[in-house]
Amino acid sequence: MDKKYIVSPNPHIHANVSTTSIMRDVIIALCPALVVSILAYGWAELLVVAVSVLSCVLLEWAVTRWLMKRPSTVGDLSAVVTGLLLAMNLPSAIPLWIVFIGAFVAICVAKLPFGGIGQNVFNPAITGRVFLLISFPAQMTDWNPTPGFIPLPDAVSGATPLSVIKEAIKSGSTIPEFMSAHNYDLASFLWDAGASAGELSAGALLIGFIYLLIRRVVKPWIPVSVLGTMALIAFIFHGINPDIYTGVSFNLMTGGAMLGALFMATDYVTSPMNTWGGVVYGIGIGFIAMMIRYFGSYPEGMSFAILLMNCTVPLLNMWFHQKKYGRA
Repeated sequence: MDKKYIVSPNPHIHANVSTTSIMRDVIIALCPALVVSILAYGWAELLVVAVSVLSCVLLEWAVTRWLMKRPSTVGDLSAVVTGLLLAMNLPSAIPLWIVFIGAFVAICVAKLPFGGIGQNVFNPAITGRVFLLISFPAQMTDWNPTPGFIPLPDAVSGATPLSVIKEAIKSGSTIPEFMSAHNYDLASFLWDAGASAGELSAGALLIGFIYLLIRRVVKPWIPVSVLGTMALIAFIFHGINPDIYTGVSFNLMTGGAMLGALFMATDYVTSPMNTWGGVVYGIGIGFIAMMIRYFGSYPEGMSFAILLMNCTVPLLNMWFHQKKYGRA
């Protein structure tokens, strides 16, 4: 008997899943929202996406090959996903040089200095977006939509509902008065024209997320806890005073709630490994986002909420420690 056997430490569990296959599925899942945004905003949006993706890929290739002196990791498609997510957080009319700066921060500050994919503490795309929002507030809040291949409804073009309603409340107007004057309804929230690609169509984002669930790329615990917490807080505050606090459907369908909860909070690297840790993580994101929306100076709080909760992931992984294989 001259057969050779290779003995290695357990566990002997294998799955036909790789970083590249996961990232490919995320890219496919983002396609419906990207197609809708390109149809709405035209060549300007396509340029933003192209510059963001190419910048992320080229920067990662250059840094890994020339500075880190190791094989390039662009083949795992994680840089492409970072570029897509960053582009989906930017206005279609933003100058392209600002897009490059956002890509630089995402790849060269938030990702590679920590060791690359699997080791970064903060979500790279959100880090790039927050840096741009703080550094270039005028350009990052220029929501005048560029003309696309399909006409934008006049009722919902221009500034985003979140920012407009916040200003209306500050000026003494009530939410019911504002909603009635601007003909806002649930259909308007499903089509948030004037916003970034990731805020334009909640329906397109949900289609992509359903694809990820079918493919078992993500689990629903974090998105459900994020959106559930936002819904609960909105229900309570809107019930207390509907004149100054927006309701459940408004907060779930507008802004970065869907993109953040479905695609960015679920990032494998920067979210907890355990189910209960993920639930606590999602609750924290939903709570912080709503506190910023209701009481902060920014109309949107999802990006800040995710970055803040990224800091807690090591603690959540320790508190909700996953059982080792073979342990009861």
